[in-house]
Amino acid sequence: MKLIRFGLPGQEKPGIVTAAGMFDVSAFGEDFGEQFLATNGLERLSQWWEQHGASCPQVPAGTRLGAPLQRPSKIVCIGLNYADHARETNAPIPTEPIVFFKSTTALVGPNDDLVIPRNSEKTDWEVELAVVIGKKASYVEEKDALDYVAGYCLHNDYSERAFQLERNGQWVKGKSCDTFAPMGPWLATKDEIKDVNNLRLWLTVNGQKMQDGNTSNFIFNVQYIVSYLSQFMTLLPGDVISTGTPAGVGLGMNPQVYLKAGDVVELGIDGLGTSKQSVVAYK
Repeated sequence: MKLIRFGLPGQEKPGIVTAAGMFDVSAFGEDFGEQFLATNGLERLSQWWEQHGASCPQVPAGTRLGAPLQRPSKIVCIGLNYADHARETNAPIPTEPIVFFKSTTALVGPNDDLVIPRNSEKTDWEVELAVVIGKKASYVEEKDALDYVAGYCLHNDYSERAFQLERNGQWVKGKSCDTFAPMGPWLATKDEIKDVNNLRLWLTVNGQKMQDGNTSNFIFNVQYIVSYLSQFMTLLPGDVISTGTPAGVGLGMNPQVYLKAGDVVELGIDGLGTSKQSVVAYK
């Protein structure tokens, strides 16, 4: 299944995407969040859809999409997980995953505007594969890791590089501004993706290709990351793990290139759809 949430910000309703379009499944009676996933919601929804799908209203074309999940308990990010990205930023290849958090208040819909933060001069883009946890995970073995995954999303891990790298302390300051985590268009359940460690991902700015990579170039693959993180924290249903970005970010260019009001960023991952953010100045 492909799960969506649609409607005005803060008023999103649950839906699903099929070959015939987008459909409102509000009548199922649950939003897509921690409780839904923790109580076998994907299977329950699938069974409900078989019985009631024919009577579900279609979502009108052009309706705003929200993030496909209610606000998760945490967004955990992996830094420098592609060797080409590490090299372009003059960073050593990590020997263990670099872990940081992104505030859940950064989460927005896939096509919502990106707001340049107040006093920002170095807002940058990062197309990433996001892994959504499906059940409580603690001390998970690598061979069992995908059993704890509900599905996958497209994520743009926007970063303000001056806040991240020049203001001391941890990276979280440069990662957590409002609108810095557009996610979606949908959450694809893991059966929709044949091999999560072999997906093309790309990003353009104003139509110019900036990033064009493949998750086959992960330093640490999805199974390893889920297992690794579960050694240090309990992962809850609905938690998001953003798995890193390939080369082609503005920070790595010579001269460096950063986003400005009026720019348009588009990105996509095989099987996980595309998204588009227009860049606007903070008001």
